[in-house]
Amino acid sequence: MTTAGLNRVAVVASAQTELRPAWRNAQHIDLISSVVADVFKGTGLTLHDVDFVIDSGSDVLDGRSISNCGFLGALGAHHKEESRVEEDGLWAALYGVNKIRSGASSVGLIVAYSKPSESNVDAYWSSMVEPFYQRPVSFGQRAASGIQAQRYCAEHGTTLRALAELTASRWRAAVEHGTVAIDSVPSADTVLASPDAAVPLKEMMLARPVDGAVAVLLAREDIARRAARTPVWVTGMGTSLDAHSFAARTPGRLSSCEMAAKMAFRKAGWSADSADVAEVSAASVVGELMVLESLGLAGPGRGLAAATGGRTRVNASGGALPADPIMATGLVRLAHAARQLALPELYGLDRPTRAIAHGTGGVGMQNHCVFTLGI
Repeated sequence: MTTAGLNRVAVVASAQTELRPAWRNAQHIDLISSVVADVFKGTGLTLHDVDFVIDSGSDVLDGRSISNCGFLGALGAHHKEESRVEEDGLWAALYGVNKIRSGASSVGLIVAYSKPSESNVDAYWSSMVEPFYQRPVSFGQRAASGIQAQRYCAEHGTTLRALAELTASRWRAAVEHGTVAIDSVPSADTVLASPDAAVPLKEMMLARPVDGAVAVLLAREDIARRAARTPVWVTGMGTSLDAHSFAARTPGRLSSCEMAAKMAFRKAGWSADSADVAEVSAASVVGELMVLESLGLAGPGRGLAAATGGRTRVNASGGALPADPIMATGLVRLAHAARQLALPELYGLDRPTRAIAHGTGGVGMQNHCVFTLGI
């Protein structure tokens, strides 16, 4: 597919609330209005310059149908074109980029939010599976993550200690760069001592649901060059969906992630090993390793090496393990990836020029979205 004649699109700015296990003193509307107000700072743009607003959230988690209708004012969508994407915010960003690339718009505001503290998260995941045979036996995200981990560890000899050490390192990174509320950074021993979640995984090896919101401002090239000190260009995008039935998917692989990555890299004109930065989402610590391998950052069973010491800096923000604001996690990854390219000194990076941002959704990480970025 050629992109000749399409507008270039950049990430101009982003804003994020602190990601907390529970925002008890703030409602959805407060979190959303906070990031919408902050995202314009330093850009010279205002809400009047925005052509469209796309938001991501979940009616199931919010507890009411068409829940975004209650947030239109906070989103800044009054008298503007507004769309809802009932999926992770990275898919909303893909929608927004394509609107600008096509010439239909110039500036877009992408907002994703989540308050899983007010919901039963396991029931949320269970609502996605087959209702007659799987739901009654409590199949859901935990069980799928456990099955993936069992197979992965058995095939590649990965130890629980190694998984615990990676998990602890992600929590340390989140304290440094992730804007995540953490009382104390766990050690590998603390991770191993946490309750069983889905054998062999411990509770802390699963992505921790948190409350929060994030906003990303996208703009056409001429506007981006005026509004951002360092525009971060979207150079490629890809998305793919695997079979709904967990048992029907290829065991031990995230085929849809592989396909999404190939699509994004083909459009960008470079491969995973050229990336300086990667921000990836995952349902568990083993899920993160599988994503890295599916993106091409490591060979089969070599995800741990890529996660801890490869050429590409992976999840400098901490990733999804310490903070998974369901429906917003992928957009948080995009915000952090763009920020690492634009302000590398904040992350201790030496002039990175290319980045990968990844989001996932569905039980057992059924669907994936991949962005490539460059400066």
